[in-house]
Amino acid sequence: MRFAAVETATDWCSVALWVDGEIAALERRAEHRHSELALPMLDRLLKEAGMTAAQLDAVAFGAGPGAFTGLRIACGLAQGLAFARGLPVLGVSTLEALAQEAGATRVVACLDARMREVYYAALEMDGDRAGAGWREVVPVQCVAPRLAPAPPGEGWIGCGNGFAAYPELLGDCISMVKSEIHPTAVAVAELAAPRLSRGEGVDAALAAPIYVRDKVALTQAELERR
Repeated sequence: MRFAAVETATDWCSVALWVDGEIAALERRAEHRHSELALPMLDRLLKEAGMTAAQLDAVAFGAGPGAFTGLRIACGLAQGLAFARGLPVLGVSTLEALAQEAGATRVVACLDARMREVYYAALEMDGDRAGAGWREVVPVQCVAPRLAPAPPGEGWIGCGNGFAAYPELLGDCISMVKSEIHPTAVAVAELAAPRLSRGEGVDAALAAPIYVRDKVALTQAELERR
């Protein structure tokens, strides 16, 4: 199986190419240049592998939650690659990709959502089935940091820039914080591979970001309540 993966939900622009279990990847801190960087980076990976986009079997993308514009870029790029070739498209949770990068089995994944909120989930590696990925212990949500629900039990690792923005988040519930970790296209590819093998990809027209929050700004009254 050969597929491309794109992750642009944060400040990082990341692309990967999965070829029969081998992954090649590129990433750059993009600021607001994701749309400018992503396709040339993917073209470079394809050329280095001696491939063209016509030889792909599927496309995966980081579906969110995350920056609205970044999510639309990843989804749009995946759809553009897939439409003309009739390829399946698979969206992968950005927070699961973040957890995948943590190197732990119990992860509180948290991204700064701006507007005094975080995108938040507590995820546990599901070891019951090969390739099962991550299980939600606390569902994905957009929440004010002080209202983030503590996960049950012990041994939780916090990761993501939400912990850099709000160091007090969850306090003693977290045994270690890795705020520098960000979701990558490599993690998206690792999570997508077993799902694509199970036929979980959808028609490109049905691919959509996971926004979680549908507002891009708060009123002054809403800000004062936080």
